[in-house]
Amino acid sequence: MTRRISILALLVPTMLAGCVGDTSKEPPIVPIRNMYNQPRYDSQSKAPFFEDGRTMRPQVEGTLPVEADPEIAHATGRTDDNTGWVLEIPAPIVERKGGMAALIERGQQRYGIYCAPCHGASGDGRGVVALRADAIGASAMLPPTFHDDRLRHIPDGQLFATISNGIRNMPAYRQSIPQDDRWAIVAYVRALQLSQSSRPDAASPNPQPGDEEGAQNDETEQEQ
Repeated sequence: MTRRISILALLVPTMLAGCVGDTSKEPPIVPIRNMYNQPRYDSQSKAPFFEDGRTMRPQVEGTLPVEADPEIAHATGRTDDNTGWVLEIPAPIVERKGGMAALIERGQQRYGIYCAPCHGASGDGRGVVALRADAIGASAMLPPTFHDDRLRHIPDGQLFATISNGIRNMPAYRQSIPQDDRWAIVAYVRALQLSQSSRPDAASPNPQPGDEEGAQNDETEQEQ
């Protein structure tokens, strides 16, 4: 027994000394490999684990995430009594993002990541994805230009809800883009519209069919 204790007393310091401060390019020793390499799913990808196949899970009815904004107008783009759209970006959103200039700057960054590939850098609906769709004859997938007169005059809350809920072949970004960043994108889209409003060719003479229907679908989802 004494011999075993002596051996352990020698081995333990040796093992500890070899673990402190040393670096190695060898892969780590992981006894339980399935805890090390855990499966994950990307946003908007298919998840066979769920019956409906959706990775991005809908919010459980009657619940509110801890990090969610309790203000209905902030979270949905609808007025508190749910009778219409919020006309302008809520002031508290602007204030906590550091002012309108900072909100627009943030919106420009997020727009470049999530929106420009389809809607184009200037909001004309001619992003690289749209150009590719046009080239293969999938004209039904072309997004509208933000410089259409109708889209210039829709309420900010409706634009926010469209980003959140999606419309036609545009996916919902409720989970992949944080709430305040969606409002920031709204602010940047408005800036894009103002920058192009004086151009004679800025407005689209052919509004995309189904825009009104999509807005109604968004409104219905909010009411539900």
